[in-house]
Amino acid sequence: MGANLPSSSRHGRRRAPMSEINVTPLVDVMLVLLIIFMVTAPLLVAGVPIDLPESRAGALDQQAKPVQVAIDRQGAITIDDAPVTEAELPSRFAQIAAEPQPEEGRRIYLRADRSLDYGRVMRVMGELNRAGLNRVALVSVGPEGQ
Repeated sequence: MGANLPSSSRHGRRRAPMSEINVTPLVDVMLVLLIIFMVTAPLLVAGVPIDLPESRAGALDQQAKPVQVAIDRQGAITIDDAPVTEAELPSRFAQIAAEPQPEEGRRIYLRADRSLDYGRVMRVMGELNRAGLNRVALVSVGPEGQ
């Protein structure tokens, strides 16, 4: 007639405390959030439906081709693959500056051989500056010819 109470000394075993975290509620919450985002994402992209008017205006030139200026190992100068002498540079750069330009300005890519005299490259850059062509990028190669 004794009470049937659990005893810690019963058969010499104790129940080990639960050391694992139950991730089922976390997975449930994440799946609900995933479903909510999947339902609302198309609504964000759609926006307000608008019937846009037609226009005869041409599309803006978003990808204006930059002018390529190159100076080879012998010091010969080319502009967009056309040979130019150093005396012709001011007039050619003035022609380029007079052409219709994108809003942000005409881009110039200057490629020069690494063995060239620094002064030669600076003279070409000075002529570009005098013509008002100030968006000059010096082209180089990455490590290992990339």
